[in-house]
Amino acid sequence: MEMSYLGNTGLKVSRLGIGLAEIGYQLTTDNVLEAGKVLNTALDNGINFLDTASCYGLSEDGAYGISEKLIGKTVSGRRNEYILATKCGHYPYRKKLEDHPKSWLASTVELNINQSLSRLKTDYVDLLQIHSCSLDVLKKGEIIEGLIKIKESGKTRFIGYAGDNEAAAYAMSLGVFDTLQTSYNLVDQKARLDLFPLIKKQNLGLIVKRPIANAAWRSKKKIFVGFSDYFDDSYKERANEMIALGPLSNEPDNSIELALGYALSEKIVDTAIVGTKDDKHLLSNINLVKDGINLDKKLINELKSRFDKLGDNWIQM
Repeated sequence: MEMSYLGNTGLKVSRLGIGLAEIGYQLTTDNVLEAGKVLNTALDNGINFLDTASCYGLSEDGAYGISEKLIGKTVSGRRNEYILATKCGHYPYRKKLEDHPKSWLASTVELNINQSLSRLKTDYVDLLQIHSCSLDVLKKGEIIEGLIKIKESGKTRFIGYAGDNEAAAYAMSLGVFDTLQTSYNLVDQKARLDLFPLIKKQNLGLIVKRPIANAAWRSKKKIFVGFSDYFDDSYKERANEMIALGPLSNEPDNSIELALGYALSEKIVDTAIVGTKDDKHLLSNINLVKDGINLDKKLINELKSRFDKLGDNWIQM
């Protein structure tokens, strides 16, 4: 597995990471064997970057954190084998999908990390990220102060921001974060123009989410089951517009190979996280990356050119 240093953190991460939203949303805390198969397959085959969040998965009793609980139940005994990232900014007593005003308080962040550590069965995480709060929340500063205190306490080694667009640019300008997690794929390229220069200048770690664009390229089936169809539909519309401009030279038959190869062609990308609850899909992705995805440079440049031509109003998602 190709490895990369995560910015200037000193953490060495696999360039293919695993995002654990699907495990949280599609499994229950009883699905230990199924979750364990996916997570152990990842670790056994060179993936060492696990990304989750305290909000991934809501059980019938109203408790969040299914994804974190499954990590704790299945691979906490292998803690020294992986880099563990989670996210905070989730008031634990809110209704499903509610953007509760208490989510962004320093006290909530402290509560989040304590609950996360308990669920994950560890005494620290490697990376704690603010989960897509607004620009206004960032400017107030309270949640950032809360994160810094948690870092000083040793409950997390590093802190980051997970989000997009103006809020991500502002977060990077503050000089307090070690990493950025943001969307980047062949139909969602704004980060290349607006954020990559800032990341490179500060030598920050870059974690790319949605690198396969929810499998929207030449795909007719729904892959991700989460909050809504919004990402699927929007990504498919963008993909169809780009495809309509004509044939692409040396396009691989496998659209996942194309998407992953495109995202990882940017050397500034330290790790690209792909989510799945299917160990066979995971192994397929791992084998693609292990074998090396060498897309034709003309193909990569054409994908960039098509996005630049069509995507003036295509914000990060």
